[in-house]
Amino acid sequence: MSGLLNLAMKAHGGLERWKQVRNMQAKVTLNGTLWRIKGRPDGLSGVVMRLNTKQPDLTITPFPKPGTAGHFTPSRVWIEDANGTVVSELKNPRDSFAGAVLTTKWNELQELYFASYAFWNYFTAPFLLAQPGVEVEEIETHNEDGETWRQLSVIFPPGIPTHSARQTFYFNDKGLLQRLDYATDVAGGVASHYCFDHVTFDGIVVPTFRRVVKRKPEGPLIHGPTAVLIVITDVSLS
Repeated sequence: MSGLLNLAMKAHGGLERWKQVRNMQAKVTLNGTLWRIKGRPDGLSGVVMRLNTKQPDLTITPFPKPGTAGHFTPSRVWIEDANGTVVSELKNPRDSFAGAVLTTKWNELQELYFASYAFWNYFTAPFLLAQPGVEVEEIETHNEDGETWRQLSVIFPPGIPTHSARQTFYFNDKGLLQRLDYATDVAGGVASHYCFDHVTFDGIVVPTFRRVVKRKPEGPLIHGPTAVLIVITDVSLS
């Protein structure tokens, strides 16, 4: 296993502590230009996300409106009413994005799929990178804003739903996640995702403020529009 990955996991609470965590819950607010482009201008405001940390499985409450909840697994997303009755569903949801480009609009089930798999990745990193089948390699260091960050080049296996198979994770000298780069295959964009305000919740460190911006070959558009702005609070573990 990469020495940098070991450092990163230790900085975020340690693999042994993470192994004890089965479920995570957090309050999340997100919005930005991506949501407006996709025809979902309200974003998600103060929703509660609850996830299984060991496998891709996440619920968003309320979604898409009060009284209903959205559920995600890789093979299916669905919405239930307060009585637990399924009111809509989409099987093999990733297939529904075939041929999509950045300006392609989302329906509510596609929004549910994107938000759910994305946040399952965000909440489980960097421990996700230690899962079987994930290839990690430390590459050259990166200088940004007067700091030197170490980089992990990551290749995810097909069984993990994520933005793109190839991603790059950037960590500071303490091992805290500062940035990740990816292409959003189902959204049609190329992004840099910055992480701030790392807070410890019951032994696990979570970046609670995140900003995603468009990335061009010459680098991220830091001073451009914010594609997604994320605020995370009230994290609990069980």
